[in-house]
Amino acid sequence: MCYARDMRTFRRIFVATTVAGGVFCGGATTWHVDSAAGDDMLGGTSPATAWRTLDRVNKAALAPGDRVLFKRGGLWRGTLRPASGEPGKPIVYSWYGTGPKPILQNSADRSRPEDWLEESPGLWSTRIVEPKLHEKIWNGMSCEGWGDSWQEGVKGSLRRVTENGETFLRAICTAQPKRATHLIQFWGPRQANLPENVLLRLKVRSTKPFRLGRTSFMLHRFPWTQAMGGPSPQTTIGAAWQTLDVFLVKTGTVEQPALHFSLGDVLPEGATFDFVPVGLWRASIDAAAMLPFDVGIFICNHGQRWGVKKWRNPDWQMQELKDPLDYWYDPDKKRVLVRYDRNPGEDFSSIELAFTKHVVEQSGRHDVVYDGLWVRYGAAHGFGGGSTRNIVIRNCDVSWIGGGLQFWRRNEKTGTIAYPVRFGNGIEFWGNAANNLVERNRLWEIYDAALTNQGRDDTETDIIWRDNVIWNAEYSFEYWNAKLTANVTFEHNTCVDAGGGWAHTQRPDRNGAHLMYYHNRAATTNFVVRDNIFCRATEWTCRSGLDWRYGLVHDNNLVWTEGNIPVMRWLEGKNLGLLGWDGYRALGFDLHGMFAKPAFVNEAIRDYRLADGSPGRTLASDGGPVGARNMPGLDGDQSLPPAK
Repeated sequence: MCYARDMRTFRRIFVATTVAGGVFCGGATTWHVDSAAGDDMLGGTSPATAWRTLDRVNKAALAPGDRVLFKRGGLWRGTLRPASGEPGKPIVYSWYGTGPKPILQNSADRSRPEDWLEESPGLWSTRIVEPKLHEKIWNGMSCEGWGDSWQEGVKGSLRRVTENGETFLRAICTAQPKRATHLIQFWGPRQANLPENVLLRLKVRSTKPFRLGRTSFMLHRFPWTQAMGGPSPQTTIGAAWQTLDVFLVKTGTVEQPALHFSLGDVLPEGATFDFVPVGLWRASIDAAAMLPFDVGIFICNHGQRWGVKKWRNPDWQMQELKDPLDYWYDPDKKRVLVRYDRNPGEDFSSIELAFTKHVVEQSGRHDVVYDGLWVRYGAAHGFGGGSTRNIVIRNCDVSWIGGGLQFWRRNEKTGTIAYPVRFGNGIEFWGNAANNLVERNRLWEIYDAALTNQGRDDTETDIIWRDNVIWNAEYSFEYWNAKLTANVTFEHNTCVDAGGGWAHTQRPDRNGAHLMYYHNRAATTNFVVRDNIFCRATEWTCRSGLDWRYGLVHDNNLVWTEGNIPVMRWLEGKNLGLLGWDGYRALGFDLHGMFAKPAFVNEAIRDYRLADGSPGRTLASDGGPVGARNMPGLDGDQSLPPAK
């Protein structure tokens, strides 16, 4: 792959004229958003008539080529759900004004002493808030319109039953050789025009006790985009009829999503599970007071300290909260409990509780540009979503992402829980991604991967990752697939201290690596990793469980590990090799690369440009320096022109 091919790909992504604050397409409308002085009832077409909220932005009927500009210095809470443009006329989300980057975050502020109540000595709780029910929007008592899916040898049935004049749905699990959430799925009727919040009421009983699994509304086809979700009740379902309420909050935009249960990891073999979907009610909450989602990160003073998440699940007693800032999210009462010797609101000037939601949810979107935003404090992904194309993410900061519960990893044979699998990634393109460009971003404190394109049986083509600076992510870059991947370039990125962040010691699978390939089974061509800096990792620089060198190039990279940390974890099982630099190069990797310690301009302020005299100053394939070029430290803003 050559630079000319890269620029052809870049030109295919969008054609527009660059101006201050983003991209301008003639004839388009520019919308303004001001979190302090805006008003959603105004027109939005000038700073004086700016909108105020993300909700207004998400509901706007944008046309191809439109720009949505957030005022610098502002902060917005919630999820941005972008609109799609068209080739040559992307929808642009950027900034206007002066000051620091506009901030988008998906967290709850619990910084005041009055936000906390002492439940017992040294154990503090956020306040409990109940949703308010309004009109009933769906009656499911007829139990009609349901379907089921039993996969990979798991067998059973779902049918509509009437006994003693009462109608209900009966699920019988007859064989369960392995357990995973997707192996048993029940699909209910599709729903249109769902509100922001709903309460689903179920009547349930089971011959064998269990707790309800993941409940959601989602697209009943690939890419299975979730429209609404929330924590499942922790009440054990027993032999007598009982009522369960499931509070669900909008998480994505899906046309006519279906009610969906994932029970493959919870429904016992031999169980007869009866249920009645009583109905759906529109619900409202005091959004500022309620914690409707799992809290994945407890962030104190913007990262000076952080909490350690503890767990409760159907197989364990709740883990003890014994050390300062050990915390637990209570899905039943939708609150956080934290161990601390005094009111945390008195000890910290800022406490942010990050929700398990994407900060930017871009599933199915295309022809979108994001420029100069700060995306932070979300416990799912920063930028998340599947089936994207013609996406540009540039000049953004992405920080403190992940940590929320994704699912419970179970032993496939016994069904017992092994550990929680937690979100998330800084910028993720999940499945069927094409013509996407990610450049000049800074990413730090990410639970999983800072950058990733991945999927199960998908097509991932023409993706460029370049000139990004990454530190303290478990993985700097993660890739795997099982169908087709072509023309992916990871170049001129600076990646420092993989596994060095807040999440590493909390993980059940510590795995700090700059390049994490796991088991790539896809037919892969033209996958090039070049001209990067990979400096320090807790486990290894690179890991690959399969040999796919036929489609993979590593070259002109500056690599450095310290102590006995290997450069490469290569293959698995009896073929596993932990390779140093010479063994790594013997595989054909980085024949023009270098193993040496880089000298940075100023690590204290995250200025990871190569200092004069550092190794790597002439190592790149064009004879220049490796790593991200002209990227300032945290004392500068890459979305602004350099200071003169």
